[in-house]
Amino acid sequence: MAIRQIRLSTDEILRKKSKEVKEITPSVLTLLDDMAETMYEANGVGLAAPQVGILKRIVVIDIGEGLIELINPVVVETKGSQIGSEGCLSIPGASAEVDRPEYVKVEALNRNGEKIVVEGTELMAVALCHETDHLDGVLYIDKAIGEIEGL
Repeated sequence: MAIRQIRLSTDEILRKKSKEVKEITPSVLTLLDDMAETMYEANGVGLAAPQVGILKRIVVIDIGEGLIELINPVVVETKGSQIGSEGCLSIPGASAEVDRPEYVKVEALNRNGEKIVVEGTELMAVALCHETDHLDGVLYIDKAIGEIEGL
């Protein structure tokens, strides 16, 4: 495993749409491992592949309940609304209020290529939305309500 460089908001790769993973190869598994290590090293709760310069639909999340690895995640259901402060490893020192769903359901593949469903509320719902947005070139600052602090 290796720590990868986290791309900052000025890097245009963060604004590009990621490609679907067609096959889970050893390089995809290495990327998952490296992304988890990079996220933990940076004290984050989530990391998307574009944040380490790779345009693949891969996300890792750990809100303190254990690592979740998502390949080709798709948000299939949302309910409710919650407004809270968000930050991002690609925009260090900044934060803003964002309106996210209170409940989110995501379908994805795990590292073994098996279909999984991840459901979350509160912080997990925010993390699922925040990280899947990264896969479409969307940053939380695009959805900010009011001022962005620290920019």
